[in-house]
Amino acid sequence: MKEQRLSKIGSAAPHPVASRDDRYEYLRLTVTPREHIADARARVREHAEYGKWELMRSVVLYGGARRYVMRRRITRVTRTF
Repeated sequence: MKEQRLSKIGSAAPHPVASRDDRYEYLRLTVTPREHIADARARVREHAEYGKWELMRSVVLYGGARRYVMRRRITRVTRTF
């Protein structure tokens, strides 16, 4: 399983997202056909539960490979004093 963290999804993904804003960061998980689907689901579930990622898109590619795109909101802290 390959993980790739993307700052913006527009240039690295084949299909750009409709609204390209800086409020989200993206994570792309690519699973080869030789890997078990249960392992991929466990990895997506762990990212969602512990890393606060949400599943944005899941795609089954030609040849049986799977790609999951996850996103999470970037929280920016402003200085109060």
